[in-house]
Amino acid sequence: MRAAIYARVSTSGQGQDVGLQLDELRALAAQRGWTVAEYIDDGVSGSTRERPGLNRLLKDARTGRVDLVAIWKLDRLACSVAHLLDLTDQFQSWGVGLVSARDAHIDTTTPAGRFTLQILGAVAELERGLIRERVQAGVDRARAAGTHCGRPRAELDLRPAVAMLDQGYGLKAASRALGVPMSTLRRRLTEAGAWPREGAEGGWAPPARGGWTAG
Repeated sequence: MRAAIYARVSTSGQGQDVGLQLDELRALAAQRGWTVAEYIDDGVSGSTRERPGLNRLLKDARTGRVDLVAIWKLDRLACSVAHLLDLTDQFQSWGVGLVSARDAHIDTTTPAGRFTLQILGAVAELERGLIRERVQAGVDRARAAGTHCGRPRAELDLRPAVAMLDQGYGLKAASRALGVPMSTLRRRLTEAGAWPREGAEGGWAPPARGGWTAG
């Protein structure tokens, strides 16, 4: 069994040392008879997915040089549950197992270990669903209170569009000239009281307030 043992610490030289992780993983490899290669990220934050040692490990796993990835703890490998599940999905597609020395039952070479990871995936999906529900509930409450949700509205000078429309150009041509969607221009003109045309002579109604600039 060709095992890649992976060790990582966020800050080197300040009480953190990959040596503890490597000692335990080497002992585990010797106990199980694995042939090992070591991949180390020393002084690399776990909050990023792009790490030299991890990238090298993934390349070797993808190209068939690794049968198993052994880690000290799950948080040494992944920056989140979602990241962990992404990695395990990749390992599974490449036929590579995952073993954690300090996390009980995390061993995808066994049925129990695979089941544990499936439970982690279900919990992560539930958490994502609950977050979506909370966000949507907040948006609904804000909209009900009249609060605008989403990106801030860009200021739009309507005077060029009004001038073009007065000269006989259509709304589509005016929207192209301003570089805004026609639906946006129509909405802003309507909000300003300048759309649709009013009066028998086809003139434009004056803006309700604030001139021809729509916020």
